[in-house]
Formats: sequence, C-alpha cells, structure tokens
Amino acid sequence: MGIMSHLLTIHLLWVAIVYCQYEDYDFEDEYEEESDHQLPYYFNPNTQAEVPRFPFPVECARECFCPPAFPLSMYCDHRKLKTIPNIPSHVQQLYLQNNDIEAVPAGPFTNVTFLREINLSHNKIKSHMIDSGVFATLSNLVQLHLQHNKLEEFPYPLPSSLERLYLGFNKISQLPGNALEGLPNITMLDLCSNFLDDSVLKENPFSNLKNLMQLNLCNNKLQTMPPDLPLSLRHLSLENNSISYIPENYFNRLPKIIALRMSHNKLQNIPRNTFNLPNLLELNLGHNKLKQVFYIPRSLQHLYIEDNDIESINVTLMCPSIDPMNINQLTYIRVDQNKLTTPISTYAFFCFPHIRTIYYGEQNVNANKSTQLRTPVFRRFLTPEEYHEAEDDHETHDHETEDDHEAEDNYFYPYFQ
Repeated sequence: MGIMSHLLTIHLLWVAIVYCQYEDYDFEDEYEEESDHQLPYYFNPNTQAEVPRFPFPVECARECFCPPAFPLSMYCDHRKLKTIPNIPSHVQQLYLQNNDIEAVPAGPFTNVTFLREINLSHNKIKSHMIDSGVFATLSNLVQLHLQHNKLEEFPYPLPSSLERLYLGFNKISQLPGNALEGLPNITMLDLCSNFLDDSVLKENPFSNLKNLMQLNLCNNKLQTMPPDLPLSLRHLSLENNSISYIPENYFNRLPKIIALRMSHNKLQNIPRNTFNLPNLLELNLGHNKLKQVFYIPRSLQHLYIEDNDIESINVTLMCPSIDPMNINQLTYIRVDQNKLTTPISTYAFFCFPHIRTIYYGEQNVNANKSTQLRTPVFRRFLTPEEYHEAEDDHETHDHETEDDHEAEDNYFYPYFQ
C-alpha cells in the first residue's frame, strides 16, 4: 500500500505541474496593434462534440505537444513549421499560430470531425494555397483564426457551425456576394486591417448575419458608414478609416449597440441625436475633426472625444434635461488635445452625477504650443459606496500617465476582450 500511495502522489504532482505550465496559455493570439479586438472564448461543456474515450498517452503529432491536462488540444505553435502536421481524430482545439505555414491542404484534416477551434494566425498563408472546401467539411468548427497572414480573398466556403472568424491583418479587398452565405451562427467577424473600401459594401454583405454581435472593420479604406447592418449588432469598430459623416437616423435600426468605436476618422459634424441609443455604454470619437458636442444617451458610461477641434463643451446639448428617475450614467470623459480654454461647466455634475474623472490633459489652443488648464485631471470625491465599487472595479488610480489613458482608450468590451 505504501508503494501505491507514493506512485499516486507522484502521478498527481506530474498532472499538477503540467496543468500549471499551461493554464495561462494564450488561447487567443491577440492583435499586436489593437489588443482589444478580441475576447476570450470559452467552450460550453454542454455543447462540445462527443469524442470516443482514448487511452493515455493520447495520440499526438511528433512536431506538437498534447498535454495530459488538455487531452483534446494539440499545441503546434511557435515551432517554425512550414506544413500542417497530421491531426489525430480526437483533437478539438488545434494551435498552429506563429509558424511559417504557407498552405492549408485537405490531407491533414481528413477524418478530423471533432475540431472546434483552429488557430492559424501569424503564418504566411495565401488564399490560393487553401484547398477548396477544407474548412467547410469541419461540421463542428466554432472558431477560426486566420489573422496576420497573406490572404487576398475571403476564405469560403465555411461551415455553418462557425461562430467566430478572425481575418484581420491580411490583404482582403473583396467580399463576394456569397462569401458570407451559409453562416447563420456567426456572432463575431473581424476584418480589421485589410483593404476593404465602400464598393465592397454595396451588396450589403452583412445584412443576413442575423446573429452577428461584433463587427470589426477598423483600419480599412471606408469613407462612408457600412449600410444595412443586422439588428443584432452590439459592438461596432470603425476606427482608422476615412469616414467623414454619419447619416441622420443611421443608428435607429441598431438599438442594441453597446460599444461604438470611430476614432481616427474625418468626422466634422454629427447630427445632435445621432447617438440616442438606449444601451450604449462606450463611445469613442477621438482623433476626428469635431467642433462641438452632441446628445449623450443616459446609458453612456465612457466618452472619448480627445484630439478634436472642440473649443467649448455645451453641456445643454449633451444633457437637455434632468430626469431624477432616469439618471445619466456617464462616469468618464476624455477631452484632451482639443481647444478648450476653460473647464466644463459645473452644471455637468447635475446632469451627470456619476462622473468620476474628466481628463483635460493638454489643449491645442495655439497652433504652435500646447497649453494646460489649471486642472489637467478632474476627480470627483466618491461616496463610501462609490469608492468601494471603484476599488472593486480597479477604476481609481493614484496617478494619471499616458499609459493609463492609452488603456482607457482601449477599453472597448463591456463583455468581450
């Protein structure tokens, strides 16, 4: 019995060591430039594909690693691979990111029916080197990473099971009419940092994606707002384009929008009630050419309008009325790099009683010289209840730094990333 106890102890220690080594594994290879475009994906154990039982040790490609703690996963990342190894039939998560892979042939995926996630990001894959239909046959595939490759075209056909598709940082310039057909379950589509322009959107490629919740079109060549977006949309990323205006009533058909990013565009004038959205939590319009503010919905919590041409903040435009039964939720405003000469009127604290921080930073009042208001950062004293809530949320800091505000600028996902 003593020997058996020692052997059992050694086995448990080995499993613990392997688990600790991989529990912080970066399952999602996040963007380097835009680290806030992705969200952690958690598989629902109730929906995972059934796989047959298999003895230890599990089958694994010799180029890869299959830890006992994660018997359904195969890690082949950061190994300078040029080809995709054969994939055992039981694998559900396949990690091939950060290699030198140039092609996706059908061979390695033969008889692989349980795959739910494939990460092929940060490779050298070109569109014509992907075998036709290689992904479409994977009927359980939920998540596909192809960002940071050399794709010139949208990789279709894709399986109807797909929910999350990452195609950022490629060279895609076209979305054929049938490219997004047959994807009824897609909830997240990332097309940031490609070559998409307005002509691509004339056929309304996203209109039939009835379950789409997050659409990332940042860092493209768009000059107008994408038309006919689905009612289900909650998170829209359009930063780093050349959009100069937002049509009046554009968001009327998108009442579920929670977060909207349009920084680094060419916006000048915004219709006053453009953002009258009942669920909007974060609005980022920094680095545009705005001259005045606009109506702030009562739900909004974070507002970013830094680096514009605003000379004064008209609080009445932002808050035309006060409703004690429906209080504005705004807590943070960033207004640095504008042309402000005086702080925001104290009336703002009646309209927005939850405001904790107004970041004024430096202002561009003179063409050749930045100036600071007397109070570069305004912080409201919190009630004991608010203070404890802020401590829990890690929203209070002792010092303001540029990194702090970069982090604030990158806050995008109330539920994702």
